[in-house]
Amino acid sequence: MPWLQLKARIAPEQAELLEELLLAEGATAITLQDAHDDPVFEPERGTTPLWNETVLTALYDDLAGLDAMQERLAAAWAETQPEEPCPLIEHELLDDRDWEREWMEDFQPLRMGQRLWIVPSWHEPPEPGAVNLHLDPGLAFGTGTHPTTALCLEWLDTMALEGTLDGVEVLDVGCGSGILAIAALKLGATSATGTDIDPQALLASRDNAVRNQISDSAFTLCYPEQLAPERQFAVVVANILAGPLVELAPLIATHVAPAGRLALSGILESQAQDVLDAYHDQGLVMDDPALREGWVRLTGYRPA
Repeated sequence: MPWLQLKARIAPEQAELLEELLLAEGATAITLQDAHDDPVFEPERGTTPLWNETVLTALYDDLAGLDAMQERLAAAWAETQPEEPCPLIEHELLDDRDWEREWMEDFQPLRMGQRLWIVPSWHEPPEPGAVNLHLDPGLAFGTGTHPTTALCLEWLDTMALEGTLDGVEVLDVGCGSGILAIAALKLGATSATGTDIDPQALLASRDNAVRNQISDSAFTLCYPEQLAPERQFAVVVANILAGPLVELAPLIATHVAPAGRLALSGILESQAQDVLDAYHDQGLVMDDPALREGWVRLTGYRPA
């Protein structure tokens, strides 16, 4: 059976109303996507930021009455927003396909460095004896596929995180899916703390920890303001964006213990020097940048 797809390019303030109208007409699914390739910077907690131009797509399994539905949509929009024209809604028919299976096939296990694999939850590990991190890519907070995440994972893979007398504690700032903290734990870290301003990220991190048999006692999750400002860690990672990394440099640097290591990413090549300068100013010794596909990872340490 084919599907009917409706698609409209909208401004962020139009999204909520149009979504409600399409759902009222029986939409099976609604998706919101970036019409261009614009980053969404760190949002305020509890908000759902959208791009300046968003593509809203609705799927229907009932193909009958398209013209009548579009007339109802236009009338309902005009009643609610009489001074603003209804967005142009295009339509097309899609062949019936196993969309879930096709989506799943896009995600294959990824090797990160020498020891670590990122394995989608429905796949068997290619190397059962390796360090395998099981992840659900449906949680869109970091899946290992983006260069910034891959650079951080490869750096963690090079670290000696196990076998030390006092153990290694890791801090993941802006933990998202928890992928970096969980990878560090599976590579031998004693404990990890993840912070994020998004409650959904904390939920995603906990779900992925459970999926990887990481205990609550080994992986602490909290909002940034709940982390004791004086607490220091042997390893600190922050894969966010250059602006927040510069703004938060005094805070993030404070958490790096003497002789502790730091990795920063989410940085474009053109932004690297500003971030380097910010952490030099906090007394950290910074290494040369690692570059991939226009993105940069910065690493450094606090002198003992």
